[in-house]
Amino acid sequence: MNGNEPPRDGQRHSHADEHDHDHAGSALPEMDLRVRALESLLVEKGYVDPNALDVLIETYEHKVGPRNGARVIAKAWVDPAYKRWLLDDATAAIASLGYQGRQGEHMVVLENTPAVHNMVVCTLCSCYPWPVLGLPPVWYKSAPYRSRAVIDPRGVLKEFGFELGAEVEFRVWDSTAEVRYLVLPMQPPGTAGFSEEALADLVTRDSMIGAGLPKGSEAAREST
Repeated sequence: MNGNEPPRDGQRHSHADEHDHDHAGSALPEMDLRVRALESLLVEKGYVDPNALDVLIETYEHKVGPRNGARVIAKAWVDPAYKRWLLDDATAAIASLGYQGRQGEHMVVLENTPAVHNMVVCTLCSCYPWPVLGLPPVWYKSAPYRSRAVIDPRGVLKEFGFELGAEVEFRVWDSTAEVRYLVLPMQPPGTAGFSEEALADLVTRDSMIGAGLPKGSEAAREST
């Protein structure tokens, strides 16, 4: 979508030369320690209520962010013109709904189809579209996901509880400091005529990363 050939199974869009992060993967543990130390100090001095902090994190990780993205997806499912705009200029289309800002300046939307399943990763750190997905989950930032999503995306999806047929091609997209990706999952069958609000309730955070599918998707079967 950026003029580069999409990767096939087990391949990814490389950005080793262009990824101008100041926090390579090896620096993440040190950064985590600094954040935790600062948090402990603020709590100790009474500047931060740990319970309030937990609520704030929970809100951005599971409610505010993913709900924004879910509304974008639901609108694309019911409005063909908006879907075309979203696929052509995701940043502008998403901003038109009021979702924009830091970590969402340059968005690209990837459409899943019966033949292609897209998955998003950031191999060097944890680039993530905050305005539409909130805070990145812990597993997204973990080294196992960042490596295995590239090597075995089909296996990663299975570990999340879903399997797709062998005929489905997996494409792995590597986020960069310049580009954030959002997956447009397929609308679950049997939901034609649903309101945008009802459809948004079917969209999961993981389905917008490509590590899952929307609720009610019969194309997937739970792994045993």
